[in-house]
Amino acid sequence: MNKDIHDHRILILDFGSQYTQLIARRVREIGVYCELWAWDVTEAQIKDFNPTGIILAGGPESVTEDNSPRAPEYVFNAGVPVLGICYGMQTMAEQLGGGVEGSEHKEFGYAAVEIIAQSELFKNIEDAIGANGNATLDVWMSHGDKVSAIPEGFTTIAQTPSCAYAAMANEDKQFYGVQFHPEVVHTLKGEKLLSNFVHKICGLSGDWTMAAFKDQAIEAIRRQVGKGKVICGLSGGVDSSVAAVLIHEAIGDQLTCVYVDNGLMRAGESEQVVSLFRDKYNIPLIHRDASEQFLTALEGVDDPEIKRKTIGRIFIDVFDEEAGKIGGAEFLAQGTLYPDVIESVSFSGGPSVTIKSHHNVGGLPERMNLKLLEPFRELFKDEVRDLGRELGMASELVDRHPFPGPGLAIRVPGAISRDRLDILRKADVIYLEEIRNAGLYDKIWQAFAVLLPVRTVGVMGDNRTYDYVCALRAVTSTDGMTADYYPFDHDFLGRVSTRIINEVQGINRVVYDTTSKPPGTIEWE
Repeated sequence: MNKDIHDHRILILDFGSQYTQLIARRVREIGVYCELWAWDVTEAQIKDFNPTGIILAGGPESVTEDNSPRAPEYVFNAGVPVLGICYGMQTMAEQLGGGVEGSEHKEFGYAAVEIIAQSELFKNIEDAIGANGNATLDVWMSHGDKVSAIPEGFTTIAQTPSCAYAAMANEDKQFYGVQFHPEVVHTLKGEKLLSNFVHKICGLSGDWTMAAFKDQAIEAIRRQVGKGKVICGLSGGVDSSVAAVLIHEAIGDQLTCVYVDNGLMRAGESEQVVSLFRDKYNIPLIHRDASEQFLTALEGVDDPEIKRKTIGRIFIDVFDEEAGKIGGAEFLAQGTLYPDVIESVSFSGGPSVTIKSHHNVGGLPERMNLKLLEPFRELFKDEVRDLGRELGMASELVDRHPFPGPGLAIRVPGAISRDRLDILRKADVIYLEEIRNAGLYDKIWQAFAVLLPVRTVGVMGDNRTYDYVCALRAVTSTDGMTADYYPFDHDFLGRVSTRIINEVQGINRVVYDTTSKPPGTIEWE
């Protein structure tokens, strides 16, 4: 029997940091399965999960405050290596007999950490050599409190001029703490540090691959479904598309896809989805054009939450109607990803009840009487893309920029109208066309235009209208959780701007969004 790629695993305990998912992403990238749980888990839950190592993540609270989160005591008695990151290091220090104190000197941003003692954690890692001969690491700090005393049995292994305990280690117990964030790209050797912990200290091999996942997922789908019928809610995006192809490989014609066209897709995307699934993959597909129903309900709606709820409600109604026509379906398949699961379950766990394709806008109604089939609940988006390649899917689908379930609805801040959607589609086409012409499409995670509810004026006497400002957004990312704006040169931006103003009636001003994530989201909402 082949080895189960889940046999060895890392448990990551989350204390509320916006970076915690990145830790999971980095661990997956180095070929090891991991899960991310809230900090308030029980000893029994940890024992049942049986981790080979534990990582204590960061968090926004202060260890010095009453009732602030703590790691379960069992973490330090489980007999496995433990790595504390930022808040995780601080609570480790506090719980094991050290000390933490607040400081007027906060540390946010880049820092050079000096390695002052040998450690398995820092083995063969350096960015530079200081004047005193010690190695230094370029890292990212983000903390207010500081460790004021390390616990008995620990040694200080790294420092900065303003952070006396930048890293600590108890090599005998294999407990480690770092005050900086190795999971963010700003820490240049962060992946190597995590690799040392996972591979060298925990002794895990890199068995987590999408080739191995594919084989095990197909077996799992067959076991779960048996001879039952499955319907897949197809959004046209990467996640649901790869899920459909994987499930079809597992159970063939037991699968029927339902594509609900909400009238909020970009130009030509619905046609592309239908063509690919019917002609290329030969997967049974029901294409329900419900655009009139959606757009009528959304006319004039400007509140983003109401937009989402309206889209989710109508989607469920339409999907339910189509599922009833199929008859006999036992399972609803959707491309729910691990970040969706983390966000949609309680601290104590529970099933995902999200209609994935619509960004948490709906739920799974009891009246549908369907069991969920979610083969990607363990995966991040880039893992899904790798899986799509393993399945031989076309790059035009696997590598396409993510497109949110609410689609253009959240790219028209303010009131939605058919005219505004049409204007936005035209601007989007020009923008993506210029990106492709410049050979930049695959270098960008996501790019799109936004139609802003900003009135503008013009001076040209050419019978044009001067109604809207168009904002352009383009970001680079690997995980979708953090992102930097793409550094277009001004010649490119000028060229795109000129084309949009000249070719799209209703837009006469174009701006470029240079907000990274965090602090801003990737989408305009």
